[in-house]
Amino acid sequence: MAAIIWQLDFLVHRRPALSRLLQQHSDVNNRIGTQSSLVEQAKEVVSYLRNNRDIDVNQDWKLVLVVLRVDQLCACQQQQAASAVKAAVEEVDEILQLLHSQLKRTIVSVTLWDGELQSSKCSCEETSTEGELRFQRAMLTQALQESLDELLVQKQWYSDRDDFTVTLQDVPLITEPVSLISGQPLSKSGASQHASRLTLRMWTNLLQPTVGQQETENNGEILSLPCPSEDRPFLRTEGNSPSYHRSNDSSSADSLTGTEMPCTDFSPSPSIPTSVHELTPADIKVVAAVGDSLTAGNGIASSQSNILDVLTQYRGLSWSVGGDGNLTTVTTLPNILKYFNPNLTGYSVRTGGATTPDAFFNQAVPGSKSRDVPSQVEALVQRMKADSRINFELDWKVITLFIGGNDMCDHCYNSLLHSVENYRKNVRDSLDYLHKEVPRALVNLVEVLYISPLREMHLETSLNCPTWLVNYMCPCVILPEADSKALQMVEELNRKYQETLHELVESGRYDTSPDFTVVIQPFFRDVVVPRLEDGRPDRSYFSADCFHLSQKAQTLMARSLWNNMLEPLGSKTAKHDFSATVGLKCPTKSSPYISTYINSNYTYSGPSPTPAPVPNFGSEFSCSNLNESDTVPTSVHKLRPADIKVVAALGDYITAGTGSKAPSWNFLNRDYRGVSWSIGGDNTLDTVTTLPNILKKFNPLLKGFSKGTGSNQRAFNMAEAGAKTSDIPGQVQALIEAMRADVEVNFETDWKLVTVFIGGTDLCHYCLDQDNLSPSNYSHNLMLALDILYREVPRVLVNVVEVMEMEVLRPITRNTLACALLPRSSCPCVINPSENSPEFEEIKRINYKYQAEIQNLLSGDRYDGKEDFAVVLQPFLQNSIIPSVGVGEPDTTLFALDCFHMSQRAQEELAIALWNNMLEPVGQKQTYNNFTRDRSKISCPSEASPYIFTKVNSQSSPPVFQTTPPPVLTPEILTLPNPELTTRDANCPETLPVWATVVVGVGSLLG
Repeated sequence: MAAIIWQLDFLVHRRPALSRLLQQHSDVNNRIGTQSSLVEQAKEVVSYLRNNRDIDVNQDWKLVLVVLRVDQLCACQQQQAASAVKAAVEEVDEILQLLHSQLKRTIVSVTLWDGELQSSKCSCEETSTEGELRFQRAMLTQALQESLDELLVQKQWYSDRDDFTVTLQDVPLITEPVSLISGQPLSKSGASQHASRLTLRMWTNLLQPTVGQQETENNGEILSLPCPSEDRPFLRTEGNSPSYHRSNDSSSADSLTGTEMPCTDFSPSPSIPTSVHELTPADIKVVAAVGDSLTAGNGIASSQSNILDVLTQYRGLSWSVGGDGNLTTVTTLPNILKYFNPNLTGYSVRTGGATTPDAFFNQAVPGSKSRDVPSQVEALVQRMKADSRINFELDWKVITLFIGGNDMCDHCYNSLLHSVENYRKNVRDSLDYLHKEVPRALVNLVEVLYISPLREMHLETSLNCPTWLVNYMCPCVILPEADSKALQMVEELNRKYQETLHELVESGRYDTSPDFTVVIQPFFRDVVVPRLEDGRPDRSYFSADCFHLSQKAQTLMARSLWNNMLEPLGSKTAKHDFSATVGLKCPTKSSPYISTYINSNYTYSGPSPTPAPVPNFGSEFSCSNLNESDTVPTSVHKLRPADIKVVAALGDYITAGTGSKAPSWNFLNRDYRGVSWSIGGDNTLDTVTTLPNILKKFNPLLKGFSKGTGSNQRAFNMAEAGAKTSDIPGQVQALIEAMRADVEVNFETDWKLVTVFIGGTDLCHYCLDQDNLSPSNYSHNLMLALDILYREVPRVLVNVVEVMEMEVLRPITRNTLACALLPRSSCPCVINPSENSPEFEEIKRINYKYQAEIQNLLSGDRYDGKEDFAVVLQPFLQNSIIPSVGVGEPDTTLFALDCFHMSQRAQEELAIALWNNMLEPVGQKQTYNNFTRDRSKISCPSEASPYIFTKVNSQSSPPVFQTTPPPVLTPEILTLPNPELTTRDANCPETLPVWATVVVGVGSLLG
């Protein structure tokens, strides 16, 4: 008996004959490359099987894997997508017929694989946003999945004889969401882990499903390999495990999408109003909208069985801006307003993208996030100004802005990019532009919907929703488990998104002229999922993907928006119940206007009060586990904070504390070492936040920290203002001499923590000495310093802090002579180049190269040879954001009087960020710092993770394959010999049975 394994790389046979076979199979795979069509590859596989003397082609059972690469299909428009899917299905049919006619005793398993986003070569990639491309790829993949399922149902799985059948793996193998969201390929280790997960998923899909079958991964660490069970011992086929088929689904959506108009008074104002606070519905001449796919109209009219049609943008049916038909058949805000003004314009009709004429003033783009809206409003204003059908200056306009769902969907992969601050900034920039450019406008700012209740659609398996697809499009909302911390973070972010919109509007920022205002419409603050009589969620409110909303839901959204517009501020409906019967409200004689804060007699809460001056720069400390190890640890990987006896630091002006507490420009050159973030020890944590003052909470006898000013009490703070990386080896030598000479330090047995932060001065002067300050020399000098520590210092953990993004220093300005001149002389190569100049782009590139050099130096095993030594990269400065005060003004309190050196407040922020990084596992460390003041954000070691994290103890345990007991079958055995990816559980058998004696992988479609 023999086997050929391809794709399932973790399966390796023990028999020597198989080793030869595997090598032969590797050779044939090289011949069956991606340059040939799937049909040609199938022919070569048949020929190979027939001509291989180790295979009995008629008697051996064979498993053939047919892998279709969706990323090689190019389909920018729905018609192209339909054609591409049709062609792919026809080709699969052709190869299945070929295999059916040529092979006996064969199971063919068909699976879709969606590779890296960057691998597609479609021309539309140049004009589509990342969100649009991701959306298109998801829909194309699901459409192909459903079309193949339909083919196999029609062909009855090619099972007209007992020894041949075809199966379709019900979940495509897709790229990690983090790779798609970031637009960057996975790292080498990440790609390896992802490949293992895909392989395991493929293996799982080959088996008969079991009740309550678990996912093949657990928190990204433990890979669970299912085994066949006694009651389900076979490879899955349609005969032994019938599956759900959408072609059998006869469900249909409710077609009642019109609305009765109860109002009777449709009169406009006696004269065109000049105040937005006296605007009646009949005064509105123009409607417009910006947002994402819910406003673009994706899938509104799609049937439950036509997933590909979700790509269609039914803009004419869009709740806030569509104008197809009339209110009796299509409920939208424009169709409501047409009763009051039949000459209303601006609404979108029919289908198409944002740039089509029919889109008119609907500039929403599928897949958009808040960062995309500023460009949408610019496009909208350009269209308005260029359109002769409207009087831009005199016509009253209602513009609806609704955005934020996609930000939440991806926030867990880049919490900085999708932070509340960035969401607020993006919305603010959009509203600022409208406020500046558009006269006579009322802006509906719709609160981002409360999204977590929509998870219910994918928890109820009987609804047969394509959950993999929604996991792909909205992983951060759908994937977290119930009651998990991840889900709690989603819900907190959701609420903060909603709250920040209120803070923005109630600042009064958009009420500086009588003809413009922004009104929050809060009907989506809470959402009640519609349900069937049996209590299950009602799928008819959703499109075919169970994610986008159907016309039935959009009808209710339009009614709720209209009603919100008429409800006074302070009394607006803030809950959307999809199951409730919602009628239209009407203007009254006493309240004839669209509600604003003035005609509602509503008082804004105003901006948040200015916080009182910070009395000191201390922090609150809530940690309770302060104990040292029972015995002095011998391994750096079991080092608790309380075990650290000595601190030290190497670096430049930041670590020296230069200018941090300078009361005037005369003191800017003074080193305030006692408040230095990584090594200062002035006072206590209650008033001065530094790393040593945090550590003193664990060990009051800590030594080595610097105090006061100057060099008299520098202790083991060896940093010097103006130091470059070439000076660090000298600082190391000086540190070793100082430690050896200190009678209070036991050089051999005391555990030491050394923090190295260097590179800023190098970058500041790079343009003046490019050879000596090159990235390679930067890395080399740092390596020399670490080599000395590794060679000469026992019992030490080294923090290497990643060099910061220096460009954040450029906007820092004050109206002082010192601030105008000193940064230019202190850091000429960063501060002086003009924006977008070649010099500026070059220094940014070198900055990134410095960061890459550090990462490369520390990613290997150069410093892994001693149990009492470790170097850990702390990356919290990899991305830095200086918070703003006012309108885009950077917070200068983070800087000394010269707008360059760090103030004591910044030193405090650096200390907390460093400490928190130390308590985060390698590979999961925060890679940004936004310098947000909070006295209570110091993290604590936990009972489960009491140690300072190193590369070794961050890998709490190697991934474990957990299996169920195997059935008693054939004695043929497979093993899982990859120790880097798998470790066996004690309860897991060492071997797995083999049914299929030949496994052949067929290459990729359209490769």
